[in-house]
Amino acid sequence: MSVRIACLLPAATEIVCALGLRESLVGRSHGCDFPADVACLPALTRARVDPSLPSARLDGEVRRVYSTGEPLYLLDEERLAALAPDVVVTQAACDVCAVSYEQVAAVTRRAAPAAHVVCLQPSRLGDVLADVRKVADACGVGARGDALAAALRRRLEAARPARPDVPRVAVIEWLDPPMLAGHWVPEAVEAAGGRPLGPAAGQPSPYATWDEVRALRPDALVVAPCGFDVPRAQREYAAVIDRDARVLFHRRVEFLDGNAYTSRPGPRLADAAALLSRLIHR
Repeated sequence: MSVRIACLLPAATEIVCALGLRESLVGRSHGCDFPADVACLPALTRARVDPSLPSARLDGEVRRVYSTGEPLYLLDEERLAALAPDVVVTQAACDVCAVSYEQVAAVTRRAAPAAHVVCLQPSRLGDVLADVRKVADACGVGARGDALAAALRRRLEAARPARPDVPRVAVIEWLDPPMLAGHWVPEAVEAAGGRPLGPAAGQPSPYATWDEVRALRPDALVVAPCGFDVPRAQREYAAVIDRDARVLFHRRVEFLDGNAYTSRPGPRLADAAALLSRLIHR
């Protein structure tokens, strides 16, 4: 009998599908949108804050809800029980990005007590590759996990161009207020042949001022807000510029789909490195 898998964050869904286990998925988070056909699966979570709000308002609402001690996401206990998963994949890296591990553990104990809860907590690229193996082992396809992790490592190594210049790169993870991307993003920039500016690899993404970002003297500013595609990032960046002309940079500004690539610690980080390489070496 095949394993039944519920994934409660988009990166986990992408890992499971990359392992060839799409048909074993029985449930997903509300944010899981890749591959596109996972949209037909029942959503087990929902956000208590409207993600379509402009950056500043969305940041304020998240802070407000978080300050009350209430969860930012709700998990459908009844639906989880009905799906009866054998494996539930969740995370403990960021309570703002997805349903919290503590919440998932508590609900799963009641709704699906026989399920194995797999908790991902990546902070660097190596952790993401280890998580691929962790999910594969939990789902009984360890050899596939080893093969996928090795293939992703090769793709990351191949992203660096054969050229001597190493552009200075700042990646913006949020626009209003600005945040500099940390965690695995600095290593993705390095894999792309750039010099990351801001937090060290593995460190959280800090808030900054635009003056502080400009003082880093980036050759390229890559705008890749968490959860935003390129058109939305461009609109929000334009709005910030309209309000505060100090945001204007003498160097170029590039845009990357943060929702699809840099924000998700999964297989598409290899795509992110390749895309970053093309952007920063124009």
